[in-house]
Amino acid sequence: MNKKKKILFLTGTRADFGKIKSLIQILERHQDFDPLVFVTGMHLQKEYGYTLLEVERCGFSHIHTFENHTHETTMDLTLAKTIEGLSKYVKESNPDMIIIHGDRVEALAGAIVGSLNNVLVAHIEGGEVSGTIDELIRHSTSKMSHIHFVSNAQAKKRLVQMGELGESIFVIGSPDVDIMFSDNLPLLEEAKKYYEIDFEKYAVAMFHPVTTEVKYMQEYAKNFVNALLKDDHNYVVVFPNNDLGSKYILNEYKRLENNSRFRVFPSLRFEYFLTLLKKSQFIIGNSSAGIREAPYYGLPIINIGTRQQNRALHADIMNTDYSEKDIVAALQIIDSHKIKVSDSDFGKGNSSELFLKSLLNEDIWKLNHQKQFRDL
Repeated sequence: MNKKKKILFLTGTRADFGKIKSLIQILERHQDFDPLVFVTGMHLQKEYGYTLLEVERCGFSHIHTFENHTHETTMDLTLAKTIEGLSKYVKESNPDMIIIHGDRVEALAGAIVGSLNNVLVAHIEGGEVSGTIDELIRHSTSKMSHIHFVSNAQAKKRLVQMGELGESIFVIGSPDVDIMFSDNLPLLEEAKKYYEIDFEKYAVAMFHPVTTEVKYMQEYAKNFVNALLKDDHNYVVVFPNNDLGSKYILNEYKRLENNSRFRVFPSLRFEYFLTLLKKSQFIIGNSSAGIREAPYYGLPIINIGTRQQNRALHADIMNTDYSEKDIVAALQIIDSHKIKVSDSDFGKGNSSELFLKSLLNEDIWKLNHQKQFRDL
């Protein structure tokens, strides 16, 4: 490469930042690349822990912030505002590639801005299924992207089925696995001290809104909190994402504030979260952490409802519906639940190296900006 390639990473949540962090870091250390980080979404909301601080702690050379939150908080308006802010920054910074992750509206905004401004768009973790509005966003984002960095062969197969070119799809695993087994994770004692967690034993609880079921979310959140209050485990509880319906969950969490069995946090630093998760008794809720991270750590998992529907192909999971009765029943037997070692097909912790290798191959830069469709 003659001149440094500018690679623009887009992050809107603590979750997607955990996925792309190792990818940004490996490019920061390489002489052929100049990574830029566009920070928006939940990162800039104080209610959710103002996790811009976590991005800034990494010491990246180029960080740009844009507040996309609207008072109406509907996803279409967030999408529109993100497109507006990102478009302006792309025209100012002139990147060679935009890197987006997953299934949130920020990723879709990145794909739209890149493809309509003739910038290569690379989508991380396309070709996966979930069963909610997230799946529509993920597949739409994939169709607006030129390059795909996927977790496994099954995801690649789905993208090919969607008409994507095989030569544009690179199997690199799930990048957060790089950090999960890093030697740099804090010790449990350090994580507990940092967050003032006094429990000897505890479980992790993470419950997110399901936007396609928003009219039921108040009931679902009440059932979830009722079940936790009837239980006798200690809990580290992390706020939901800011999708439509989150206010119902946050309102229910107020009932946990003065209960000694609960420590409730707007957000946790990703490495600290991984350590706390790894050493927990189990995880309960509907977070992708129960599908992705928890199986690697061999944890019991209680997955509630439909949010992760179709994603639990490689994990030993106890699934429940949203009823208080069903959640309580699962909690009563979770301590005796025997874990089968799962075949978690999300890579071997070398995603950043495979990612870098792909970008160093000149062929990736010769892919046609005009999307092609492959007939089966």
